Amino acid sequence: MKLALTLLAKNEADVIDANVAFHLAAGVDFVIATDNGSTDGTTQILERYEQLGVLELIREPSTDFQQGQWVTRMARRAAERGADWVVNADADEFWWPRGGDLKEALERLPRRYGVIHGLWRPFVPRPDDDAHFAERLTVRLSEHAAIHDPSSPFRPARKSVHRARADVRVRDGNHDVEAPSLVRLHGWYPFEILHLPLRTRAQIDRKYSGGADRGLRFAADEARIAAAADALVVDDDELTRGLESGVLTHDTRLRDQLRTLAGVDALPRADEGQPMFRVPAHGDAAPTFARPSVVDDALFAVEAAVVSEADDVRLRRQVDQLERRLQSLETRVGPRVERRLRRFVRRSP
Repeated sequence: MKLALTLLAKNEADVIDANVAFHLAAGVDFVIATDNGSTDGTTQILERYEQLGVLELIREPSTDFQQGQWVTRMARRAAERGADWVVNADADEFWWPRGGDLKEALERLPRRYGVIHGLWRPFVPRPDDDAHFAERLTVRLSEHAAIHDPSSPFRPARKSVHRARADVRVRDGNHDVEAPSLVRLHGWYPFEILHLPLRTRAQIDRKYSGGADRGLRFAADEARIAAAADALVVDDDELTRGLESGVLTHDTRLRDQLRTLAGVDALPRADEGQPMFRVPAHGDAAPTFARPSVVDDALFAVEAAVVSEADDVRLRRQVDQLERRLQSLETRVGPRVERRLRRFVRRSP
């Protein structure tokens, strides 16, 4: 089986190296990446993997952000290159298999199913911007209740992995895909998506100051961005309260995995340079991921139920929007139709 990963990146130099190395070690065979005019060194990192022969790089200079269109292009290219399955990821997402590697669950899936899902597990920002992101971001939000704000980077969500198809269409955000032959398997999440959307102040500034990502919908105003970013950082007192209430939990899995890939006891700080992650050679066996305990499975099931609840709310919101559109249409069109009908009746013999 051949597994492809697609990545869309813009100025993600702090995380893109770790992302590519992690997924190659977790079972991905090749990466197709689109660089959207990065200026911070992201392009050079991707070019290094391109030179190693494990990544195909698409340079997209357009300033008109077309996420769905660009990811669809990559997903279809993966099918052209012979992929059996495709994971469409963002640079701040690390797809973590719940046992084995990324391929194991896909290989066991009955042939009739073509789309399954991974569950977002968001990490919260912590102080000390100079530390390596994986050393610092080891606190995860434990979602026992749905966050219904569609602009929140911490809202519960699922994302799709699909069988490779030349006619697939990936929707904005990579949360769903469409193709006539793809049947979804609902309610099963063999992957966790360790999500690190907010990492440093500089990264938050780039992400939300009129950039492509519309997540928090900040205005391009430095003071507002600074105030919003400060409010999201979890300090030590908030961490203690969050751990006691069960809203937050320590999760060092990504940090430990990246340390192993870099061959270090601790990942370096920003002023010490970037670590060099080991890229698996052709034929190397992918490292296996520990299977979760019964307790971990139970906690994961709670968060999966929260995602289902959030999906229900989103569907109800869509239905409400559709009903309002229909009412507006009836208000505008109804009287005209009625007048025409009356004229037709009067003219009838």
